[in-house]
Amino acid sequence: MNREDFPLLKQDIIYLDSSATSLKPQWVIDKMNDYYSNYSANAHRGDYDLSFKVDQEYEGAREIVQKFLNASSLEEIVFTSGPTEALNLIARGFFEQLLEANDEVLITTSEHASNVLPWFRLANKLGIKVNYIPLDSNYYVTLDNVKKAVTEKTKVISLAGITNVIGDKRPIKEITEFAHAHNIFVVVDGAQMVPHMEVDVQDLDIDFLAFSGHKICGPTGIGVLYGKKELLEHLEPFSLGGGMNESFDNPNEIYLKPLPTRLEAGTQNIAGVLGLGEAIKYIESIGYEKITKHVHNLRHYLIEKLLPLKYIDIINLESDSGIVAFNVANIFSQDIAYYLNKYNICVRAGEHCAKILKNSVGVTNTVRVSLYFYNTYEEIDNLVELLSDYDKIVKEMF
Repeated sequence: MNREDFPLLKQDIIYLDSSATSLKPQWVIDKMNDYYSNYSANAHRGDYDLSFKVDQEYEGAREIVQKFLNASSLEEIVFTSGPTEALNLIARGFFEQLLEANDEVLITTSEHASNVLPWFRLANKLGIKVNYIPLDSNYYVTLDNVKKAVTEKTKVISLAGITNVIGDKRPIKEITEFAHAHNIFVVVDGAQMVPHMEVDVQDLDIDFLAFSGHKICGPTGIGVLYGKKELLEHLEPFSLGGGMNESFDNPNEIYLKPLPTRLEAGTQNIAGVLGLGEAIKYIESIGYEKITKHVHNLRHYLIEKLLPLKYIDIINLESDSGIVAFNVANIFSQDIAYYLNKYNICVRAGEHCAKILKNSVGVTNTVRVSLYFYNTYEEIDNLVELLSDYDKIVKEMF
């Protein structure tokens, strides 16, 4: 679907690693090239026409993101380098000022490092407790397990909307409703969620959301921090510098600009912001309904093809995204990735930045296939054909 829009697919390659980073359509490439070629001035700095155009394009992209997420105002959209920066900013800039020793943050063992390490650091620094919501037999999060995990000390629940190995879709709206009834904040890592489903932050009523551009067909090095305005007002910037201050004369007289500018110090990734806006327009032109249906059908097809291969252990038989994690008996996952690479098939192997997931699934490394709307049934057939001859794999590996 829409394969002609992606220059990289003109190569003899099968790309099955979209959860790591998605491919970029010509729309996005052209938008960024246009900026660099025709109006490559700074944003919010100059008093001349080129700079005014950059200002309009930059803030226009912010408006695209606001409408995309259905945020209540532009002030709730902050551009970051990605969800890693955003989640660190949430933890350090907001919760470090709020949490106290023995307060509890709930996560799961299937979280990405970006949604684990910032909380671990607060645990070491403040003495808070980081505990885990139990996963069910499919390694899913259920509302019942959330309720069982919450204690009177729970102050934050921080979860991926969709995880990057299991690929399960969490019941965020129901979790948020329960959490807010118990005065608990909800933080959502949307890196895998936003590429695969419509996200309405007002309907979900989440407090903070982070997502990246490069997983939704946008450029690398750009992402978004969404936060409710009344919470962002209390978020302390950890980057200070040009553009985000009104004035400063001495250490006691530092005045910052209003949201969101106060959280965007220095020259931003302007081309990335414009590319992100264009990527969102591109995704919306296709529609999530088509994307979800196609990815779901591809995944079902792949699972049905892999099941007869008894030496393949599929970790996540059920999933709400395009992720299939598996292992081949007695062969290291990265050896499988190297084997497939000989035939120009790109997959991910290893721990996938989810290094405590092994505590739940009992497996450290897996091969991960992650599908997106530009993948095809023929590509899956090629993958399965290469995996169907165990002797061939062993011979080429050893």
